[in-house]
Amino acid sequence: MKKILLVALNAKYIHSNPAVYCLKAYAAEYQEQIEIAEYTINQQTDEILRDIYKRKPDVIAFSCYIWNITPVLELVGELGQIAPHIPLFLGGPEVSYNAEKLLEKHAELTGILVGEGEEVFSKLVAYYVDGLGALEDISGLVCRERDKCALPVQTTAVFDKLPFLYGKAEAGSKLPKEFANRILYYESSRGCPFSCSYCLSSIDKKVRFRELETVKKELAYFLENEVAQVKFIDRTFNAKKVHALEIWKFLKEHDNGVTGFHFEIGADLLGEEELAVLTSLRAGQVQLEIGVQTTNPDTLKAICRHVDMKRLKENVLYLQKARRSMLHLDLIAGLPYEDLESFKHSFDEVYSWQPDELQLGFLKVLKGSPMHDKKEEYSLCYKSVPPYEVLSTKWLSYEDICVLKGVEEMLELYYNSKQFVHSLRFLSHFFSSSFAMYEAIAAYYEVKGYQVQSLNRLHRYEILDQFVCEELSVVVLSEEQKEVFRELLVYDLYLREKVKSRPDFAGAALERKEQTKWLQKMQKEPDKGARLHVEAFLYDRESAEQSGTCIKREHVVVFEYAERDAVTLECKISILV
Repeated sequence: MKKILLVALNAKYIHSNPAVYCLKAYAAEYQEQIEIAEYTINQQTDEILRDIYKRKPDVIAFSCYIWNITPVLELVGELGQIAPHIPLFLGGPEVSYNAEKLLEKHAELTGILVGEGEEVFSKLVAYYVDGLGALEDISGLVCRERDKCALPVQTTAVFDKLPFLYGKAEAGSKLPKEFANRILYYESSRGCPFSCSYCLSSIDKKVRFRELETVKKELAYFLENEVAQVKFIDRTFNAKKVHALEIWKFLKEHDNGVTGFHFEIGADLLGEEELAVLTSLRAGQVQLEIGVQTTNPDTLKAICRHVDMKRLKENVLYLQKARRSMLHLDLIAGLPYEDLESFKHSFDEVYSWQPDELQLGFLKVLKGSPMHDKKEEYSLCYKSVPPYEVLSTKWLSYEDICVLKGVEEMLELYYNSKQFVHSLRFLSHFFSSSFAMYEAIAAYYEVKGYQVQSLNRLHRYEILDQFVCEELSVVVLSEEQKEVFRELLVYDLYLREKVKSRPDFAGAALERKEQTKWLQKMQKEPDKGARLHVEAFLYDRESAEQSGTCIKREHVVVFEYAERDAVTLECKISILV
């Protein structure tokens, strides 16, 4: 019996690859002949190569993206040497726009599936298992047998008829064990109605939606199986108001208290009804990813991104105030007409909205995208290897990119970790802008030679304290302000966990009468006391964060680790006095 092996190299083990499961599910009559092998890009290619070889496949097909194409091509080269008799195929967005060149460059390859792969793969399997048809006659397949003058016609499956990836979406059906403890991906629509020039989705504007009753049935399956997280891979989930609204209402009505859902949305498209539903969901039930990219109107126009920025900001602030959904906002550096000063303005504006996460990304010049076609006009210099990240533009030098890279690292360490929320708010009052604060911290890291990847959490607190003491002299921060800053560092630290040993920057713990009484009480309840921490403070936290002022207000805080905020992940606190 022929064995067709679908290979996926995922970014992390917790991720799953919906593409390979969709291909297998679509080729329904050949389920016994199709096997899936999932690995991660962090594994050694030798380890993956051995495992693939030992599976003894008759045909191998790889799922390709910008973040895994390099190890995939390495595996293709090695397989061509040790098993030249095995046909090798590639498919996915990274190989759909230069298929002929890849075939010319890599003699080991038999063919490349371009565009959507369900129909193509199904016919490919039929060819190898049952000998049906010929390779050159399969639409959507670039192969050596085909006349190069006649490129294949890309095919699309009837999206609403695609099978469910995770088994039978029926009451009582159990989640297959290979998906346990992993992020599951779900697609309720395919395509994007917008034309952002840096995105491959801008090429095909046809949007297809899965029938709502089918979607609800499949979501019920996730809820019944108490899946931890389901990530919708729809390009703009709320492109169709009725579709998005019905799904969000369904999730509200059928919430199991466990499952979380991630959506990529256009925030400016949200109306009052959608906002009302989103702000009525269980806290933490939904994560919203919002691509702002830039606030520069000239840049937005150049990348064909038509956004009502005023409404986007209003909706983000409304959602943030409600504190029900985790908000992840994106910015992209390296877009046309945006120099360093313009990007700083975009950064400071979006940062002021206080999203839960702010990603500073860098333009990827993707083959097949309109941005790629304008690389000469924009003087785009980018890496020659995946992910084709920008190095400089007509408006942004490589030196500017280096500055932005430093800010990106500090943003990840200190802001997106959610571990320094209160101390950073206070510190920001002593800089001309939020960007300037992260730029200064990044410069300090560089001067000191700190390696970002090797730092543990406590060390990051210590470095931030050192930065304030060494770089922000008495002219900037008074000794009292530094004392307030250290209190906020301590507050941030214990909001996240009960550390085993007290850090040096925290100094000796203060002792107050109320604190002593509380500790004596906890000695009678040792189990409860183990999940709590008590700390005395001298200054008012809220005034320090809001205006950078130092107001004496002695109080004792109890940190209760058994309960946490579903959005911020901060533990519950109680003020004793």
